[in-house]
Amino acid sequence: MNIFRTKSIEQSIADADEPGRKLKRSLSTWDLMIMGVAVAVGAGIFSVGAKAAANFAGPAVTISFAIAAITCALAIMCYAEFATAIPVAGSAYVFTYATMGEVLAWIIGWNLILELFTAAAVIAKYWGIYLSTVFGLMGVDMPPSINVGGVDLYWGAFLIVAIFTVLLVLGTKLSARVGNVFTLIKIAVVLFVIVVGFSYVKFSNYTPFVPASEPTDSGAADVMKQSFFGFLTGAAPAQYGTLGVFAGAALVFFAFIGFDVVATSAEEVKNPQKTLPRGIFGGLAVVTLLYILVSLALTGMVSYTQLAEVKNPTLTTAFEAVGNTDAAKVIAFGSLVGLTTVIMVLLMGLSRVVLAMSRDGLLPRSLSKTSEKRSTPARLQIICGAAVALVAGLTNVDLLEEMINIGTLSAFVMVSLGILVLRKKRPDLKPAFRVPFGKVLPWVSAVLCLYLMTNLAVETWIFFAIWLVIGMIIYVSYGQRHSRLNEKFAAAKNAVTGDAHSKQPKGDEDEDTYTKV
Repeated sequence: MNIFRTKSIEQSIADADEPGRKLKRSLSTWDLMIMGVAVAVGAGIFSVGAKAAANFAGPAVTISFAIAAITCALAIMCYAEFATAIPVAGSAYVFTYATMGEVLAWIIGWNLILELFTAAAVIAKYWGIYLSTVFGLMGVDMPPSINVGGVDLYWGAFLIVAIFTVLLVLGTKLSARVGNVFTLIKIAVVLFVIVVGFSYVKFSNYTPFVPASEPTDSGAADVMKQSFFGFLTGAAPAQYGTLGVFAGAALVFFAFIGFDVVATSAEEVKNPQKTLPRGIFGGLAVVTLLYILVSLALTGMVSYTQLAEVKNPTLTTAFEAVGNTDAAKVIAFGSLVGLTTVIMVLLMGLSRVVLAMSRDGLLPRSLSKTSEKRSTPARLQIICGAAVALVAGLTNVDLLEEMINIGTLSAFVMVSLGILVLRKKRPDLKPAFRVPFGKVLPWVSAVLCLYLMTNLAVETWIFFAIWLVIGMIIYVSYGQRHSRLNEKFAAAKNAVTGDAHSKQPKGDEDEDTYTKV
């Protein structure tokens, strides 16, 4: 089998219409834009920015957000071109399958599962903790976990995952409507934070805007925590400075993961050629503006050195420092609402990626069946929800938080390079959106994403390597043998030669029926 054989765009679109495995087109531009804001405006805006300012960038965390936003925008342009050319579920996995071949598509699909599963589990656990915080602010003692047989069970994660799993089984449009309400509420909370925060700003807190680089407190003991780029260049573990700004960008990139998830809904969008680009870029613009304003308010309210004195600084830390405890209550509520919609979109994105891979036979085909009444992957959604709930409720999954970023960035790299391949192999395609300066920007996007990947911690790269090894074992032992593309090609060759045991050719000259790209 030629593991680099590609799957044609026409075949991908045809597979999306397979009876019993198709999704219903019900989402509008507004739904997509809100979906992007829903998944992006969550934990990131309330906590990640404070961590990046305290430990990496200082007041220049605003630049970190800008770098992350530009990197995301460049990659999302490539996503938008792909999504209008191949409007089916699966996002970067499907795009890579159409341009670079099956084995790379498997790797990207496997990385997307890593990103979405880990993000959903981490955020579900945080949701339960924030729920206890909100109860505590109201004077009700509600511990985030209970001990069952010597094991800490985070009951909140089970609760929120179960609720949204049921909603997603009932229908994508219904889930979107519920998500819209929660998203509008959290945008109102964020605007409150910005307005109140700026009333406490002292311009002296912005100086120095880019703090001078300094060694970390633990020195050599921080090697596993330092950036992979710093490790490769032999630099001693340090924080702040120019490298700190980029390390901060790699961390706050977590706050932009929602937009590749939006692309996984391409098969459920009405008029995707127009709706997808408008929805994705509209959501990105709103989120970027909110992040930059919040980061300016945060670092203007208190010095970054004051934030660094706290183990896990958040926006609440800043408001408590200026004596506004009432705002802290609003932020706690906003964090809870913000995380709610993030979990919903991540659960949906996870099931759609697995659905696309199972349609192609790389995962069991039974997972891709959809319900006749609502055209949702009910069985798969329940499996994904149960797995996320178990991991979030029973494990210390927050240790793998940076795995979310490396999974996302690896997909961004492939999609950026894939546009160059797509244009070369299929010049006849006329997608509704095309990346401007198409021979330059995809390369810039790929390089920026790779650089941000190298700014993640050494231990993250070790975990990532282990994940890839596990993925390749599954592909070799199951995926390559059950691939539908492989089966179709073998059947076509047998029909031509009449020899059921004929060997497959090394080249691609006879594969046009299934691999026209």
